[in-house]
Amino acid sequence: MAAQGVVRWLEDLSLGDVSLVGGKNASMGELIRTLAPKGIRVPGGFATISQAYWDFLDANDLRSPIIEQMVALRRGADLAEVGATVREMIMGAEFPPHLEQGLRDAYRELGARLQRENPDVAVRSSATAEDLPEASFAGQQETFLNITGEVALLEACKRCYASLFTDRAINYRQDHDFDHLKVALAIGVQEMVRSDLAGAGVMFSIDTDSGFPRVVLINASWGLGESVVAGAVDPDEYLVFKPLLENQALTPVISKKVGSKRSKIVYGQSGDDPTQTDETTEKEQQAFVLDDREILQLARWATVIEDHYDAAMDVEWAKDGHSGDLYIVQARPETVQARKDASTLRSYRLTEHGTELTSGVAIGDAIAAGKVCNLSSSEEIDRFEDGAVLVTGITDPDWEPIMRRAAAIVTDHGGRTSHAAIVSRELGVAAVVGTGDATTILSDGQQITVSCAEGDKGVVYEGILQYEDREIDLADIPESTTEVMLNVADPSASFRWWRLPADGVGLARMEFMINNQIQIHPMALVGFDDLEDGDVRRRIAELTRGYDDKAQFFVERLAYGIARIAATWWPKPVIVDERSEDQRIRQAHRRYGVRAAGGESHAWLAGSQPLLQRGVPAGFRSRVPGRSPGPRRYGSDQYRCHDPVLPHPARSRSSP
Repeated sequence: MAAQGVVRWLEDLSLGDVSLVGGKNASMGELIRTLAPKGIRVPGGFATISQAYWDFLDANDLRSPIIEQMVALRRGADLAEVGATVREMIMGAEFPPHLEQGLRDAYRELGARLQRENPDVAVRSSATAEDLPEASFAGQQETFLNITGEVALLEACKRCYASLFTDRAINYRQDHDFDHLKVALAIGVQEMVRSDLAGAGVMFSIDTDSGFPRVVLINASWGLGESVVAGAVDPDEYLVFKPLLENQALTPVISKKVGSKRSKIVYGQSGDDPTQTDETTEKEQQAFVLDDREILQLARWATVIEDHYDAAMDVEWAKDGHSGDLYIVQARPETVQARKDASTLRSYRLTEHGTELTSGVAIGDAIAAGKVCNLSSSEEIDRFEDGAVLVTGITDPDWEPIMRRAAAIVTDHGGRTSHAAIVSRELGVAAVVGTGDATTILSDGQQITVSCAEGDKGVVYEGILQYEDREIDLADIPESTTEVMLNVADPSASFRWWRLPADGVGLARMEFMINNQIQIHPMALVGFDDLEDGDVRRRIAELTRGYDDKAQFFVERLAYGIARIAATWWPKPVIVDERSEDQRIRQAHRRYGVRAAGGESHAWLAGSQPLLQRGVPAGFRSRVPGRSPGPRRYGSDQYRCHDPVLPHPARSRSSP
């Protein structure tokens, strides 16, 4: 085969070339060829064809030895030993001259295109099986970043070939009865985006847990994007409302949450270690990775890609730290929600209360219970019992055999686009990720309940709690000539009800939004500098990460809560009510001993603390003679604020 025959430039590829160069490379070619004219930036590069892999095996007479190892595996040989043996054979083999020359020539040409010698590149594996269209090998093979020089490139390509025989890849093919020698591997080589100097992440053109189609979900962290994909960090999370993206005068960001982002993957100090993991600074941990302009640009790109593919999309992005430009580095159709039956709605509800042990990001909306199996490594697979709750730091594809047997999954790190989250959705397993402390709080054998039925927040409770599991056939809901509207208490749970045939929201209580979305009394934010309780100050500082102006945190989080509810039923009406019930106020006063004097009550809430607690109303309430109920009930001078961000409630109907 001629040297040029083993390589294809990405811009010459399309989705029709999946069998030739694998899904990743075909998708990148499709984006460059069809969407670059629409302003979407994709780093250039080249791909080896699948035939190059067979040429590599044949040049080293590896087919028969591989078959022998796979036969031994079926006869009971140890998977780890078989995989290690095959990988060692591949790493000890030599590239046939035409393949080596083809890789060297393409790499040199890429350098000429970029106008620099020995460019740093990403080397990505992409398995392909021409006569097995139902096969999916996503996430099983390796990617190598910051590869520089021809020798390092050849070594990385060989390691890609070897990754076709990782334990998890072999096990997948065994489980699905795929012939190991009918699966080839193509390699993609792309210019590196210097996101190690900026940030990167993952976005979906759909809400990943509810299937709500009118938002873009973006996760972001500092450094290379592998940390987000692997779930090694707790990333920022942004939600954008798609129907208003075309209006350039609007900023339809309906949620922003700053993640802790305690580490980042950056370029290494030597060729032997092309990447390394560093701790982030306190400033990086407190800051948002993206500003609103960048969030909207990514969201608009997500909708363009979604429209082109005519499917909800899973997209990886990166920001170059030198130029400040954003890039798309991978795109593939979303698969979990696409397979769900849209005509049914399944809901879960706890029917008894328990003690909260830890919490994180809820994946899905299910509830599960069982005993804890706390594992530090996938090598401890033999300790795992079917039906246990897997508790660990992070997961990668090596964990998947255990995850399939788990009743639920709880991790210390990760966001809604991490490996643990994606696989949990695919398996239909309840998961709580990014708890920060699950592995230290939860012990082996402990009985727990994992609840993802409380909005975005996933909670781990002590003990085995009772719960309801109902499935509703939406076709069975009768039509009504009367407008039927919903009451909504928690904005974070609103997306899960978007399929209900409701005529909007008849009541969204602002006090519940404050309890659920903000969790801090407004006056504690206004008077943050005057708070004397050190523990309270630290807790508020943690909740308001990313906001130097604490009052602005209150305003934005309240606005995001209202916007999220409104987006769920847009363009149907949503009625927001700021009033609280007098009876609940009096009950709260009796229960928590809130100080009341002179007809006025001003509660820091729960024993004079400025942190809100569940079931405790917010705000100052007083009956002012001659004034009607409603916003003018807030009559205490202590509630007045000179900060224009928080106007006196008596002057504005939209005030908290």
